[in-house]
Amino acid sequence: MTMASGLPRPYDEQPANLADILERVLDKGVVIAGDIRINLLDIELLTIKLRLVVASVERAKEMGIDWWEQDPALSSKARRGELGRENEELRRRIAELEARQET
Repeated sequence: MTMASGLPRPYDEQPANLADILERVLDKGVVIAGDIRINLLDIELLTIKLRLVVASVERAKEMGIDWWEQDPALSSKARRGELGRENEELRRRIAELEARQET
């Protein structure tokens, strides 16, 4: 679209509602990054690195971000895997203790 002067208009005439904006952000993804450093006499006392990614689950997976799938606090599948490993470890330890008792 062009204006009467021949220059392109940066935005459509219709205002975007919140749902449209949220859909665009989740579809494309947004990354916000920043660092906070506290120095005293050129001695670094504290560094905080902030990284924020806002995206849909599908978009995050396309970017290689899927940490929630392996986190037992967030995924029942990961929790089952962790419980299975813990169960096997406990069974192994019990078998070792029983073997010591027998000798």
